[in-house]
Amino acid sequence: MQADVTTLYNKNVGKLELHDSIYDLPIRSDLLQRVVRWQLAKRQSGNHKTLSVTEIRGTTAKPWNQKGSGKARAGSVRSTQFRGGAVSHGPIVRSHSFKLPKKVRNLALRTALSSKKAEGKLFIIDSISLEKPSTSDLVSSFKSFGWMSVLIVTGNEIDKNFYFSIRNIPNADVISVKGINVYDILRKDILVLTKDAVEILELRLK
Repeated sequence: MQADVTTLYNKNVGKLELHDSIYDLPIRSDLLQRVVRWQLAKRQSGNHKTLSVTEIRGTTAKPWNQKGSGKARAGSVRSTQFRGGAVSHGPIVRSHSFKLPKKVRNLALRTALSSKKAEGKLFIIDSISLEKPSTSDLVSSFKSFGWMSVLIVTGNEIDKNFYFSIRNIPNADVISVKGINVYDILRKDILVLTKDAVEILELRLK
């Protein structure tokens, strides 16, 4: 399939051939959901923790005699049934991440790209290089396209002037092709790829 290539200021400069194996796949929401869950689980800190009996400060003496008091036996005032005691089966520091096959992640990324293409929300631009930082010029450019929520994916290196221009624009992000992922693609309405990013993705995903 072919896609129009434009400049950053909405001028058509030609067409680019896109591979059907990357941009024309059936949309599988179940696959996208699996990968988004995998991504969010990986970034979860897992630092929540409660104190065990051995970690709570307090006396180690037995609170009362084993027999003769008429009360239930107890070995420590730091036990879970006492005020200020331990928490039974509380959370511990752990990793929430789980494994997901590389083929599944690869297919999900291609599916996310295909979904943007099918919705007409995938744009190709020739370059994002700017002579100098200018947020106002970039805002005007986005308005000419009608972009309100946009993710721009460039080549291996992000143009410094473009980064300084976009960082103060709400709902607009730029990442290198090395960091492209399903979650970032889906959480923005518009996906923009540079020609360099398209070439690198084809080598990586074909």
